[in-house]
Amino acid sequence: MKHEKKHYKLTRETQTETITIEGPLEKEELQQYKFHEDLIAFRPPSKQFEAILNISTFPEGRIIVARTNDTIIGYVTYLHPDPLERWSEFKMDELIELGAIEVIPAFRGARIASGLLEVSMMDAFMENYIIISTEYYWHWDLNGTKLSIWDYRKVMEKMMAAGGLVPASTDDPEIISHPANCLMVRIGKNVSEDSIKRFNTLRFLQRHKYRNMQGGL
Repeated sequence: MKHEKKHYKLTRETQTETITIEGPLEKEELQQYKFHEDLIAFRPPSKQFEAILNISTFPEGRIIVARTNDTIIGYVTYLHPDPLERWSEFKMDELIELGAIEVIPAFRGARIASGLLEVSMMDAFMENYIIISTEYYWHWDLNGTKLSIWDYRKVMEKMMAAGGLVPASTDDPEIISHPANCLMVRIGKNVSEDSIKRFNTLRFLQRHKYRNMQGGL
């Protein structure tokens, strides 16, 4: 698959700032901006910006950012699943993962995260992908938001819905280890029935492996 990318942009007005949300951006474009020091959800800001710059060089990699002038205050990443994860087992070129989404605390509640997802899906080429996001409650900022696990999940589902992602069942051991965890999925309208079938097998990989084992007894 040739991974085509088309740039889109929108703005969000807050009480104090005009936020530009745009992408996907190439490495050279990202390097023109500063990375806000409060983007610390996954690793120190400098290390996370380095990781984002690296993702932007992947053929399938997509980085959408939210910025105030020249400072990135939020972002979302898309890339193929990690080779060590079950989601890469079939090496599906049409399967990409929403790997991270983050907005600095000062702009939470300003619809920045939903805007990042909206801009992501403006590109018609996204209809060629199955997009997944694996949500684990231990990654959620429960302390910062003061939300319960279940209230946070409701907020997360509403945000993901802005990009067309909905909860989907799976037998992935990590996801089913806690009822608040979930798999979010968006299947593009151009995805083939064969790809959907393979993805459904991937969703219930434990079940299919068990059935195959039984068939070999």
